[in-house]
Amino acid sequence: MIPFAPSAERNKDAILAALRPHLAHRRRVLEIGSGTGQHALHMTQALPQLVWQCSDLPGAIPGIAARLESEGTERTPPPLALDVAAPPWPLPAAEAPDAFDAVFTANTLHIMSFAHVGQFFARIGEILAPGGLCCVYGPMKYGGAFTTESNAEFDAQLRARDPQSGIRDFEALDALAQAQGLTLLEDIAMPANNQLLIWRRTGG
Repeated sequence: MIPFAPSAERNKDAILAALRPHLAHRRRVLEIGSGTGQHALHMTQALPQLVWQCSDLPGAIPGIAARLESEGTERTPPPLALDVAAPPWPLPAAEAPDAFDAVFTANTLHIMSFAHVGQFFARIGEILAPGGLCCVYGPMKYGGAFTTESNAEFDAQLRARDPQSGIRDFEALDALAQAQGLTLLEDIAMPANNQLLIWRRTGG
């Protein structure tokens, strides 16, 4: 059975609209935490120059693979099993000719520990080409404050399930990004109380 995420179906058009101008001249995107593979199909259908590499924890790979085998193209290669806590990733280094020139993740940083968030940015520093983009979608806090009461309630639910998870502070994420040579390009308000943060790596 091919997995389906209603949230990915709801947010795919808004994410595409926000990312389209940034990805128009990109060629290789790595998605961290692809979940069901729905974003990969939607993005590659709209942006025909993109190769979109899905990845996730090992348990999610069979479901993503089933979707890509059924609906994907040569621009959606088989998904990779990647864990932010298990370096190094078996991917081209940032300086390699076939390095990824964009990384995308949606609704992942609030479900992992903050230590693993740090590992996420460290891995990005290893594999993202100079001039490449790091794009993070999800709920955020600013200055320690939630943007809405519903996000505060969501955070409480996350922490009740796993005390290491929770909605992240924008300032903390930006500091981790800067440590990897990433400069914030845009912070875009998205539907359903989410944000899309886009950083660009120096060089290139």
